[in-house]
Amino acid sequence: MDSLLTYISIAAMMVVIPGADTMLLVKNTLSYGSKAGRYTVLGMATGLSFWTLIAILGLSVVIAKSVILFSTIKYLGAAYLIYLGIKSFFTKSVFSLKEIQEQANAPSNSKSLHNKESFMQALLSNVLNPKTVLVYITIMPQFIDLSGNVNQQLFLLAFILTFLAVLWFLTLVYVIDFAKKWLNNSKFQKVFQKSTGILLIGFGVKTGI
Repeated sequence: MDSLLTYISIAAMMVVIPGADTMLLVKNTLSYGSKAGRYTVLGMATGLSFWTLIAILGLSVVIAKSVILFSTIKYLGAAYLIYLGIKSFFTKSVFSLKEIQEQANAPSNSKSLHNKESFMQALLSNVLNPKTVLVYITIMPQFIDLSGNVNQQLFLLAFILTFLAVLWFLTLVYVIDFAKKWLNNSKFQKVFQKSTGILLIGFGVKTGI
């Protein structure tokens, strides 16, 4: 039980520390609303679930040991984050309460497109993140009892990590959506979008190193 509590504490810290997922979530929630934010969280959870399946199948170790495969995932993920950063940095559109209200009343196809885009961005960001593999092969094994069912333990640990991530990011969506009326300032929005772009590019470069 003590080891499980220790793992939960470590997992919670990993989730709370701001990273590319946080920047993506803030950007999508502010730009397209809380529903897009929730779709972003769903994309993140799906990406984590993908790596859980990979780990259970025993392929995470194979990927980590294959320099070519690991490097391919690493550079694809870095390139994608840089792409999202450049896109955010150079975007000319800024949100406003009026636009948000219009989006709420917009045709379902338009809202659906933003939601799908938010989901896919988060999914690809996580699937193409090689550091997720390292979490599974470096941190989780320390809390696995080899005398028991390894796959069941791995599934439990991965579920805890995913649950904590979903809980934290859904809370962020609520807080961001609640604070939007104080963020309805064009200067702030422009600075935020460019800052978000720079941070995403920075995360991309860091991922690629």
